[in-house]
Formats: sequence, C-alpha cells, structure tokens
Amino acid sequence: MLGVVVLVYPWMNGEVLYHPTLSRHGGRAVPGSPMARFREQPLPRIHSALASIFSAHLAVEEAGFVAVDFYDGCMLYDFDEHRMMLCDLDEYRDAPFVLETDRLPGSTRFMAPEQSARGSLIDTRTTVFTLGRTLRLLMDAGDEEKQWRGTPEQMAVVRAATATAPERRFSSVRSLVDAWQATI
Repeated sequence: MLGVVVLVYPWMNGEVLYHPTLSRHGGRAVPGSPMARFREQPLPRIHSALASIFSAHLAVEEAGFVAVDFYDGCMLYDFDEHRMMLCDLDEYRDAPFVLETDRLPGSTRFMAPEQSARGSLIDTRTTVFTLGRTLRLLMDAGDEEKQWRGTPEQMAVVRAATATAPERRFSSVRSLVDAWQATI
C-alpha cells in the first residue's frame, strides 16, 4: 500500500465563507451568504479575523512552505464567537519550487500570476500575493471590489502585496504583516 496523507481536523463551529460547490457564480455577494455577512462585520472584527489568517501563514512561512490553494473556501468564521479558523489546508508545498505544469490548483481570485505560468518560481512572494488578495476581498463591502472599507494606507499595502511582478511585492509574509499592522 502506498503512503497516504490524511488530514483530520477537529470539529469547529462556523461557516465557510465561500463554498464553491454550493454557491457558484456570485454566491459570495448573495445577501445572507456567509461572505456577505462577514463583510458586514465591524472593521475591528475583520481585522481580528485577518490577524488569525496572518498568524497561520507566518507559521507556514517559518516552516518553509508556500500557500498553493488558499482562498475564501478555506476560511471558516464563527459568527457567534467572532473567530476565524482555517480548514481544507491540503495545498501547501515546500518552497521555493518551479512550476512544472501549466497551472497550480486554486481560485483565480486569489492566485498570483506566476501560479499560471509554467517555469515560474513559486516562493513566499506568491503567498504574499495570495494574502494581499485576501486583504482586498475581505476588506471590501462587495464582490466587485468597488467598496473598499479600509484606509488609503491599507490599500497601498494591498497594492504592494499584489504587484504583478513578484520582485515588487513584499519579500516575506512577515514584511507584509508588519506593513499591514502599521496601518491599524
């Protein structure tokens, strides 16, 4: 028998912010959906949720891994306890690596350009891009990215994190987190 890795998570109360098999094509923006309800939270609660996401990815970076398929379907939010948890974390890989296929798995809303280009270097700056997109999408009041709820300084952090060219992004998750925390 081949070795198989199985992930077993403890049961946690909460709702996945976006369930792709249940809410295709606009499900995030539907009134009453988990994502719409999350986006209605006061900014301090959203900042706290983002801090949880950052904390997990600082540990990922420290362990030498990069996020490959992290998106809002990995975010489980407990609306009663106002707590963000992560789930379905089965696509993290040793970093850096060179993409040997045409595309990595993942949601295009969160993916860095290099995740769709054979021969590209995938490293911590790729995770920085994904986290920048996380900031952009969770700090917006709507799904069209036209209702930014943050400050201009926070948007500047998002823009730096999501620069098309990896060398123009923050060089690490730690540097992204430090820049973001300086805006709060």
